Amino acid sequence: MSKNPRPAAEPAASSSNFIRSHIEADLASGKYAARTWGGRPGPARAHAGAPADPAKIRTRFPPEPNGYLHLGHAKSICLNFGLALGYGGACHLRFDDTNPEKEEQEYVDSIRDAVQWLGFEWGSNGYFASDYFGFMYEAAEYLITSGNAYVDEQSAEQMRASRGTLTEPGKPGPWRERPAAESLARLREMREGRYADGAMVLRAKIDMASPNMNLRDPAIYRIRKATHHRTGDAWCIYPMYTFAHPIEDALENITHSICTLEFEDQRPFYDWLLGKLADGGLLARPLPQQIEFARLNLTNVVLSKRRLIQLVEEQHVSGWDDPRMPTLAGARRRGYTPEGFRLFAERIGVSKADSWIDYSVLEDCMREHLNEVAERRVAVLDPLKLIIENYPEGQQEDCFAPNHPQKPELGQRAMPLTRELWIEREDFTETPPKGYFRLFPGNKVRLRYGYVVECTGFSKDQQGRITAVHCNYLPDTKSGTPGAESIKVKGNIHWVSAVRAHAAEVRLYDRLFKAPHPGAGGRDFLLDLNPESARSVTAQLEPALAGAAAGTRFQFERHGYFVTDLRDSAPGRPVLNRAVTLRDSRGR
Repeated sequence: MSKNPRPAAEPAASSSNFIRSHIEADLASGKYAARTWGGRPGPARAHAGAPADPAKIRTRFPPEPNGYLHLGHAKSICLNFGLALGYGGACHLRFDDTNPEKEEQEYVDSIRDAVQWLGFEWGSNGYFASDYFGFMYEAAEYLITSGNAYVDEQSAEQMRASRGTLTEPGKPGPWRERPAAESLARLREMREGRYADGAMVLRAKIDMASPNMNLRDPAIYRIRKATHHRTGDAWCIYPMYTFAHPIEDALENITHSICTLEFEDQRPFYDWLLGKLADGGLLARPLPQQIEFARLNLTNVVLSKRRLIQLVEEQHVSGWDDPRMPTLAGARRRGYTPEGFRLFAERIGVSKADSWIDYSVLEDCMREHLNEVAERRVAVLDPLKLIIENYPEGQQEDCFAPNHPQKPELGQRAMPLTRELWIEREDFTETPPKGYFRLFPGNKVRLRYGYVVECTGFSKDQQGRITAVHCNYLPDTKSGTPGAESIKVKGNIHWVSAVRAHAAEVRLYDRLFKAPHPGAGGRDFLLDLNPESARSVTAQLEPALAGAAAGTRFQFERHGYFVTDLRDSAPGRPVLNRAVTLRDSRGR
């Protein structure tokens, strides 16, 4: 269950956008004040999950359980749940499981987990489209008998050809004026399984000449002889999503059905359908209203479900939770935080116009939160041996480092100093360029939290590669002692004890795609994959990291923010993933 019942991304009272303005106007007018559960009495409104809480508004997050949630879903989740929290309402989690061929319980479980991980709860308001299959079928029969639907036996190609174009009206098909009794009989035969998939469909009867293609007699029921993950083989016909979704909203008393802009052209059908069913007494007024906002368009990622599936199935990534994948499962494993996502959703806001958000905005939100919560640790990612020649062999002493420099209440940790240390290879050079203040022969630097040392030389192997750096330490210069500042140095380098360090795999992740718009201009999006998006090194970690539990986040001083991998870490053997660097090195 969520530990964050009131997320940081909940809209502040002073914030405003067109959706909030719409909601506030509805609340002021009392539009939904008397809204109660269901329409006319009947079994469809009597199912056990009927919302009974006195919510002022109701929103919903309605994923299809046929894949893993991606970064775009995070915006919708934060928006819908955040609005409900901000206005004393309720947000429903509803699975639109109207396509039995692609839905699995695995996806249901992963979606629930992702929503809770983001910090939101739906309480008793968890539903499935399949909860309403009985009512939807009842509604379909009503539309036939009221003259608003008919069974069409044309092939898919014939229906497509007669539908017209954006500039030419559609043409009525041969079955459009068939008697209602005949269509009703065909629909019942469809339900009984007498016909093959695709043999016929039920279509709404609206206007074949409408300038809106979505009103040219859209299909609302089709034959699918497939086993459903919840209803089994009870049905062999299933409602279309555009038919099911408005009905689900109405039956759950949704007040504000917030959708992305691609559903804007569907709104007239949404309103038409609910109006017809309300006129027939199947639903109660006031009815839900659909409001559209711009979806998340994020650079350097792909959010198309088809492309995400391709990445997984062709093994360009290790799975749906690969830390480079733009899925919430991948982001969680990479070390991104729920608070960072909620901050991101708040920062980018909502609008009616499509625009692109640079990926660095998301990374900055993660940095901002991780900087607050991640304890500091030291890790050497490209180790080079440093030998303190005048430090006694076998001797060890503790140096003390703060767990968080802005949070003294978190205390300090001991870092053992020994004669041999690991330092970063880039912290030494034979011939220093101008402005280089780290180790080179004759130069002095401070070992962070420790002593000042002076470089006395170095060793090389037969290939000319430097294998060790030699130095002497100045005993009276230990950090935190009275003599610490007796010698001024410009360089300050990180280190870990060579004998006490813990070797571990550290994975350095970068963006999966090197291009801001993968596949732009018809290009194969796979050609834009970043070959440097994943690199693994064997790093040397300070001893305090050896027992880090899976999912624990740290700032590795100088290197960025890291998390112990949720899948591959084991007790005493952490594997660490880089979530994000300390700063955006790409520039803006």
